[in-house]
Amino acid sequence: MKIISYNVNGIRAALRKDFMGWLTSADPDVVLLQETKATPDQVDTHLFEEAGYEHYWFSAQKKGYSGVAILTKQTPKNVVYGTGIASMDFEGRTIRVDFDDVSVMSLYLPSGTNIARLEHKFEFMDLFQDYINTLKKEVPNLVIGGDYNICHEAIDIHDPVRNKNVSGFLPRERAWIGDFMDSGFIDSFRHLNKEPDNYTWWSYRANSRANNKGWRIDYNMVSKPLEDRIKRAVILNQAVHSDHCPHMVELSD
Repeated sequence: MKIISYNVNGIRAALRKDFMGWLTSADPDVVLLQETKATPDQVDTHLFEEAGYEHYWFSAQKKGYSGVAILTKQTPKNVVYGTGIASMDFEGRTIRVDFDDVSVMSLYLPSGTNIARLEHKFEFMDLFQDYINTLKKEVPNLVIGGDYNICHEAIDIHDPVRNKNVSGFLPRERAWIGDFMDSGFIDSFRHLNKEPDNYTWWSYRANSRANNKGWRIDYNMVSKPLEDRIKRAVILNQAVHSDHCPHMVELSD
């Protein structure tokens, strides 16, 4: 199973930048989208269907904001929209599809752009950990791909010293994502690739992407029972539909 996660920063904008041409070429089995910024009625979803994908959406209550979706070639046996926790769900941040031997979730964890949003982020992080702790008992084979809005280690950010007090690289955030992995998840990219200068997001300012001054804040987290099935994990930084780039994990049968 080839799974690609991608914060598209607006699916309608991405479609205008030949997202479908890229999708056809990449040919994943499952696509996890974040920051769709749209409800399905605002999107020409026939494009996905013509390419062979079913599509499932969990949009924010606020129009044009946040939102997640999953495209899949295989019909899931179950789809779960959100977590059932109102404070987590009103911005459309999680959706999960269950197949026979693996479940796949698209996650868009909040950013901490100001004090109020940072407090919301911390609350979300704690609630999400509790939710996943319970979910894993029922769904042990789990992939959670998405935008976590956190760099884990210094290797994951272009300037760890000057960004040490910036949300996304705060000690509390870094500790949380480390603890999340310790609770039973593998950072699939870092599992197979120890090289620096691999990022998934770049600011639109100061020519950051051209200079590769980025952050690795997007992950495909794979639960421990699936460790032996992690075949490949790569960052697809040639795709330029967004300020993020897609990242892929491939699981063997």
